[in-house]
Amino acid sequence: MIQEIRADYNRETITVYQAYGKSIALPAIKNNRFESPFSFNRMTWIKPSYLWLMERSNWGTKSNQEYILVVKIKRASWEKALSLGVLTDPDKAIYKSGASWNKEFQNAKVHIQWDPERTLKGAKMKIRSIQVGIGRDLIKEYNEEWIQEITDLTPLTKKIRLLLKQGKYKEAKRLVPNEKIYEVSDDIKQRIGIR
Repeated sequence: MIQEIRADYNRETITVYQAYGKSIALPAIKNNRFESPFSFNRMTWIKPSYLWLMERSNWGTKSNQEYILVVKIKRASWEKALSLGVLTDPDKAIYKSGASWNKEFQNAKVHIQWDPERTLKGAKMKIRSIQVGIGRDLIKEYNEEWIQEITDLTPLTKKIRLLLKQGKYKEAKRLVPNEKIYEVSDDIKQRIGIR
């Protein structure tokens, strides 16, 4: 299975997505920052694939995932996260042994997980998409330094979901955020399992 980072990005920033309930989402949209009740004591997961988050949040209908947020972060920060990442499972091509992976994983500031990318209809693809877990040691830095902008994609998400319900797939597809392959250095490829 191919593992690719697909994302909406420009020279300065990359877009990642997060889904939250009203109490976290509305202040974040207003202030371009997360604040309590957002937890700074546990890992937060960011996902550059919009359709993967749609699968995870059931198009923003799961409890406490009703708001779909676009979080634009600095590309340099994204690449820092990847360079610190440890996979959530012991890939034999990367780790010498299960024990060496476990040691790295326990001390990791960033977790990297690969999951099947999804089609607009929710079917699994033969491509895996990345999700990145930002650990407690980096969450404040993520919030205060990495984030450039937080916007609300909930209205667009509801519109796409309605079009899908009506069977209007072409119209829905036109509204889905455009994502392209995000290239990384060979060192990062080796570290996170892109082959």
